[in-house]
Amino acid sequence: MSIMQTAVSGMKAQSNRLGTVGDNVANASTVGYKKTSTQFSALVVPSGSSGYNPGGVETHVRRAVSLEGGLTSTASVTDLAIRGSGFFVVDDGTGGRFMTRAGSFVPDDEGYLVNAAGYYLTGYDIRNGNAGVVLNSLNGGERINLNSFNMQAAPTTTAALPANLDGRDTVPVVVPANLPSANAAAAQFTSKSSIVVYDNLGGEVKLDVYYTKTGTNAWELSVFDSRQAAAGGGFPYTGGPLNGAGGTAITFSATTGAIATPAAGAQTVNLAITGGATVAFNFSGLTQFKAEYTPGQPQVNGNAPSSVESVSIGSDGVVSFGMKNGTSVAGYRIALADVPSPDNLTALSGGLFQANNDSGQPQVGFPGQGGFGVLRSSALEASNVDLADELATMIEAQRNYQANSKSFQTGAEILEVLVNLKR
Repeated sequence: MSIMQTAVSGMKAQSNRLGTVGDNVANASTVGYKKTSTQFSALVVPSGSSGYNPGGVETHVRRAVSLEGGLTSTASVTDLAIRGSGFFVVDDGTGGRFMTRAGSFVPDDEGYLVNAAGYYLTGYDIRNGNAGVVLNSLNGGERINLNSFNMQAAPTTTAALPANLDGRDTVPVVVPANLPSANAAAAQFTSKSSIVVYDNLGGEVKLDVYYTKTGTNAWELSVFDSRQAAAGGGFPYTGGPLNGAGGTAITFSATTGAIATPAAGAQTVNLAITGGATVAFNFSGLTQFKAEYTPGQPQVNGNAPSSVESVSIGSDGVVSFGMKNGTSVAGYRIALADVPSPDNLTALSGGLFQANNDSGQPQVGFPGQGGFGVLRSSALEASNVDLADELATMIEAQRNYQANSKSFQTGAEILEVLVNLKR
């Protein structure tokens, strides 16, 4: 009987092996699928010195979760693959959170990114600045919705205007009574530029920026809202300088041409825009060389009202929306999750994985940071199944099953001989 039981143990083991091979072959084209394999260990039964008691074999199923599949290119920017460690965090629609490598996401009828198994991609909203990720829980963030950016306008909060101020001795000095900060009808200035910023509703607000020489290597910066200018433009404005009643005094080094005062780190003034946000205007890009006034490229954030024209996803997980007015708005950032032992994760239907005691608890972070992999847009991670290996394993398991069946037949024949001894 022990011979037959051992043979049955062997046939069950090979049957399990054939089952994993069957799953692997069936999912050879499944995005993000991780192949399974059956490992064997000997089952030993205590035996005496005068006889041997056969034990059998035990099976252990392993899943190669940490083995990456190859990349396949696609035409959809919302198809995502991970190169390196990590899993997408997905939502089942009822608040349940899981991990997956299946990144075939498409917008549903409401604009949410959902994969082929029906699970929603999650991330962090960064429209109001970079969000802090919840490091030890999958429950942070929200479902990513591409329709939430149909019409967008953002007020300007930061601006900069680098420029070279004419430091030649022939440039006249303006007396205090005629400085722009005095806002008199006879106000004089050395150089002027205007830049456009945006109010809360995306309306354009033109700022007049005046640079006025007040002495050797000394200048005054004054910024006015052009909506308050006199008829025909210019002085006097109905409101004073946005950067304060006396403007901003700036001095330059006579040897380097760089700003001497205010000190580095204090070279920003706050401009309160009527109907808009407070703009941090940075003037650290100013220089004073003996050459004509040369303004540089303004750097202004915010945008006028515009609808979404395109979506792009960077390797760092930032989901950006390209607007029809040519601007780009960062809307979400995709987070990744990982565990200390990915191969011990619990596998669920739909290409999902769930943490357990053997895998360790999830750790969450952004792509490219802290050991997490990077994202590839317009790409999918293929199954890590090698069909040649699976077919070879199938043949081997089949032969081993047949061999174990022969042991069973032999045990059955011996049992029959034993029964017939009484005849």
